[in-house]
Amino acid sequence: MTAIRGAAAISGAASGIGRALASELARRGCDLALADRDEAGLKTLAAEIGAPCKVSLHRVDVSEPGDIAQFATEATTTHPALGIVVNNAGVALMGSFEEIDQAQMDWLFDINFWGVVHGTRAFLPHLKTMSEAHIVNLSSIFGIIAPPGQSAYAAAKFAVRGFSESVRHELAMAGSPVKLSVVHPGGVATAIARNSRTGVGVTDNARRSQSIERFENAAKTTPKDAALRIIKGIERNEPRILIGNDARFMDLLQRFRPGTYWAPLQRKLEKMAKGS
Repeated sequence: MTAIRGAAAISGAASGIGRALASELARRGCDLALADRDEAGLKTLAAEIGAPCKVSLHRVDVSEPGDIAQFATEATTTHPALGIVVNNAGVALMGSFEEIDQAQMDWLFDINFWGVVHGTRAFLPHLKTMSEAHIVNLSSIFGIIAPPGQSAYAAAKFAVRGFSESVRHELAMAGSPVKLSVVHPGGVATAIARNSRTGVGVTDNARRSQSIERFENAAKTTPKDAALRIIKGIERNEPRILIGNDARFMDLLQRFRPGTYWAPLQRKLEKMAKGS
């Protein structure tokens, strides 16, 4: 069991799950190294957390490996007892495969996948010096199922899942003190859909509005509940952390209907949209 103590580094900490996780870890006495591109959001969060936690703020673009390397150096220097790393930062992109161009797909992968890889690589040498440590990598329920219109996002989140599971097995085989959990949230009430980019080939503005509305209507889990579930997963050293009843249902469905889960899931989603 990983103890919640010492210090934690969190990317994408200015909003959503990252922000809630920072607040909940602070309540448990963790010092924090918080990273985001949104410096104003980080400062507001730090003010809300207040004393007695030691909080360091870091402007980091996780699509830039140099930013991540600098974040790891600064965070571990400021917080020598840092034992938890949460690679949380992520973005979304709306549109079918033929509606997004390669530059947009690269943009998403640089953040959602390579950001996780570079974050894991940058912090791992320090974490291995600790008596116990934990890496938390954020995937998605779309790292377990792949709906239409999410080809780039699902590809990146499946990649996070595969990368994380392989690294976890490597660490276990080596007898490392570092544990690793991969997180698969379902619908969490954050601004990720509202802040998403739209494929260059998407010409129907109404589709974007409808997509955001559907997500926000379906996102039943609060960021705080997601954060509490992640903390429980860390404490229990759970290899896979599913967040929300929707994530648990979709995970179960794809186990029974691998490769053919979409048709029954689409019917269920249509019924939910109609309120039946």
